[in-house]
Amino acid sequence: MDKQAVREKIWTQLEKEKLGRFPFPLKNRIPNFKGAEQAAKIVASMPEYKSAKVVKVNPDAPQLPIRTKVLIDGKTLLMPTPRLKSGFIMVKPEWVPKGEERKAASLKHMNTFGKEISLDQLPTIDFIVVGSVAVHRDGRRIGKGEGYADREYAIIRELGQPSVPVVTTVHSIQLVEDDFPIDPYDLTVDWIATEKELIKTNTPYSKPEGIIWEQVSEEEKEQMPVLKEIWAMLYKRS
Repeated sequence: MDKQAVREKIWTQLEKEKLGRFPFPLKNRIPNFKGAEQAAKIVASMPEYKSAKVVKVNPDAPQLPIRTKVLIDGKTLLMPTPRLKSGFIMVKPEWVPKGEERKAASLKHMNTFGKEISLDQLPTIDFIVVGSVAVHRDGRRIGKGEGYADREYAIIRELGQPSVPVVTTVHSIQLVEDDFPIDPYDLTVDWIATEKELIKTNTPYSKPEGIIWEQVSEEEKEQMPVLKEIWAMLYKRS
């Protein structure tokens, strides 16, 4: 089955069974789901999360509970700016007044509490949470189709960041058994947290080790200045 067919199936199922939450429509986005808070609690119980000091989380609605928890737990939160227009935003827990963690972790207010950082200021990331439209128990995941999670991971690896655990939070209905293709640039996950359980994928698929530059167009470099910045950094180093 192709990836888009899997996406359409999941968006439709979530709507039909009324398992989605605001924002609507669920289609063409990482869908928010009922049980996102329980999935976040499961992630927060992981030893890998507990030992992490810097956690990178995508800025979508279903991951708001885990972003909030990161700040409550006194960890540094890293969020990519929407569509990676300006790289990453860092929110340190000491910058957030007690009780304001959820607000600080929201897409609307992350700039107020956090600050955009340049790529050379990026701290070492210990743990990564990504959103998904669908995910297979073997670690293959499908995003909304624009490739941002894949590209973000490739960027941080390109910058010399270590390989760290990657977990996705989804509703159990988003777990699929469909066989869909995987590309070299696709990010796979090590763990899946649903509203019910934590699944270790033991994925046989490797993660990207950097940006596949031959697949990056000049147009993409213009749309995503962070790519241009990395290219310049690499070029200057050589």
